[in-house]
Parts: sequence; C-alpha cells; structure tokens
Amino acid sequence: MMPTDAELVASALRGSEAAFRELVVRFERPVYALILRMVREPETAEDLAQEVFVKAFRRLSSYDPRRKFASWLFKVAHNATIDHLRRSELETVPLAAEREEGGGLMAVLADTATESPAAAAERRDMARALERAIAGLRPEYREAVVLRYVEGLSYEEIAEALEQPLGTVKTNLHRARKQMATALAAAGWGPQPAGAAAETGGAPTS
Repeated sequence: MMPTDAELVASALRGSEAAFRELVVRFERPVYALILRMVREPETAEDLAQEVFVKAFRRLSSYDPRRKFASWLFKVAHNATIDHLRRSELETVPLAAEREEGGGLMAVLADTATESPAAAAERRDMARALERAIAGLRPEYREAVVLRYVEGLSYEEIAEALEQPLGTVKTNLHRARKQMATALAAAGWGPQPAGAAAETGGAPTS
C-alpha cells in the first residue's frame, strides 16, 4: 500500500531522504506546470520549481498533516512565483514559449482511445484555443483556473494555497470562466457574440 503524502512528510521529518524524494516525484510535474502558467517561460519555471522544493524541505515542519499536502505545497509555489514576478515585473510572454513535452491542457484533454484522425485534430484545435484563452487571463485568474480545473483543488483548498478569502477565489474563477467563454466563442468554439452572424455573412432578418 502506497504511503500517503502526510506519512511521507512524517518520514522525511524523521530524516528519510527517500521519503522526500518520493514527494518530489509525486508533485514535481504539477508544481512545474502551475509555475509555468504564471511565468510563461520554461527555464524560469524549472528554476523556480527547484527553489520551491528546497523551500518546502526547509519548511516541512510547518506542514499540518490534517490538511492536504498539495494545498500547502502549492502555497509555497505560489509565494515563490509571486516573489519572482514582483522582482522581474514579468507577467506573460508569447504562448509559444510553453512547449513542454506532454504538458499543458493537451495532456489533460488527451484521450486517444478509438479516436478518429478528424476527432483528434478537433481536440487539438480546441486544446490550443483553451491554451490561448487561459494565456489571456490575468495572472491571478490563470492560477486559480489551473488549481481548480487542472489540479482539481476545491475552492477552500485554493483559498488556502493562494492565501485569499474564499469569496475572492469564487469571484476570480467566475470572472475567469466568463473571459474564457468569450475568448473561445470568438475563436469559433461555442455560441458566438451577438451580431457575429451578420458580420460573417449570416442571413439578415426582415
């Protein structure tokens, strides 16, 4: 039976390097992916991810085993990334910078089971549209979206990780969904904005 995250933390605190390595293996990908969404630069994200695990190791004794370890770790990642953004005054770079193998929403949405070439192409197109929609969000919206819909955290866990009131998390996610829906509609996915039919040659009403 696989040890829980809390059990691994307890072992690491007792001096087990193997236990902490296992925590790194479990969480290195989601931590990297979260940071990459924020800084939009793979090399910087790799450096920050390493920094996060160093900080996590040093602060491991502050983890409360009654809480979800992922929330605690994402809080460390969030704080390190925000510090970096403040230092560099960096928000985004072009979407093309995010090309990590097997990562992003392409991996999240991937479903190759009995998929036709046409369906695979449509899925790839939609994933790219989602990537662009997420890239267009404000950093705090983008981070909340990743934690909620990629990492599967609850509203309460996101609030804990980002050190924000629960109402702020819900508001940010609501606004992010609206912005994404608008962006996807403009890209041809979902209902188009009013007047779009006329602009694209739709039949005029009498």
